[in-house]
Formats: sequence, structure tokens, C-alpha cells
Amino acid sequence: MTAITARVRAWRHAITRITLIPLLVRLGIFVATLVGFLLAYPPEVLAGRGMVALVVAALLPAFGPGRLWPTCAALLTVAGWLLATAGFGRSIVLWQLLALAATLYLAHTLCALAALLPYDAVVDPELIVGWLLRAGVVVLASAVLGVLLAEAGALRSGEGFRAATIVGLLVAVGLSGLLGWLLRRR
Repeated sequence: MTAITARVRAWRHAITRITLIPLLVRLGIFVATLVGFLLAYPPEVLAGRGMVALVVAALLPAFGPGRLWPTCAALLTVAGWLLATAGFGRSIVLWQLLALAATLYLAHTLCALAALLPYDAVVDPELIVGWLLRAGVVVLASAVLGVLLAEAGALRSGEGFRAATIVGLLVAVGLSGLLGWLLRRR
């Protein structure tokens, strides 16, 4: 019984030490993940118990950002989008796809930040603002590039999609190479 009492006291002590910024980052993870689920899944799945399961699935990355849960949530989001488009025949709309990608990236980058922040960390708000500004620039640049590639694909119906795929792959490889070079440069 003393072991249980000691564990309860430890949890109580940890809860009283929680600071606002790490809590808000984890709230941001929950909101971004849940919005991604709402964008991805068809309304038929969101009714009833499906919504409860998705809320629980959105809570898990917020509580364990450095574990497996963010990957599971991202895979659930992609599975929901595939289910909606292939299983329920939802048409692919560019704004919805861009918003889904933005929520996936935002949840991912907030999980990376939260994995570094202990619950009781004292954080300068400028750090969070800078982190979110960089994430916003990435989302905006990705959206602009996505719209440009979609328009290029619309202009040349058959070959536009092939060209957009090749350009997208080249950009992904180039960015990966740039990140690798920046890491080696340290």
C-alpha cells in the first residue's frame, strides 16, 4: 500500500510542476491531430463511436510525443483520407488536401518540439513563436508549390501529373540532400 501511496504522491507532485508553455504545445498537438482526423475521415465514420476513438487517438500523441503515437496518428489520418476517397468516393479537393497536409506537418513539428520539452520546462515564448513561424513558412511554401503544381497538371492533363510527380520527387530529394549536408556541416 505504501508503494501505491508513494506513486500517487509522485504523480501529484509532477502534476503541480506542469508549466503553461509545454501544456499549450501538447494542446496544439491534440488540436492539429483532431483537425486532421476531421478533414480526412468521411462524416459517416465520424458519427458515434468513431469520433470517440479518434479523440482518444488524437490525445495519445499529446501525451507521448516522443513515442510511437505521432506516427500512429499520422497513419490513421492518411488511412482516413484513403478511406474517404477510395471507399466512400469523396472527390479530391485541393484545399482539403493542402489543409490535411498542413495539419499533419503541424502535428509532426509540434510533437518534435514537445518531445524536447519536459512538462515542467520554463520556456521563453519567443522560442515557440519562432518555431511556429518556421512551421508556417514551410506550410505556406508547400501550399504555394502544391497549387502551382496542380495548376501545371491542369494545363497539361496527361503529362502534367507525371511532371508534377517528377518535380515533387526532385524537390524531396533536393531537400533531403540539403538537410543531410547541413547536418554534416555541424
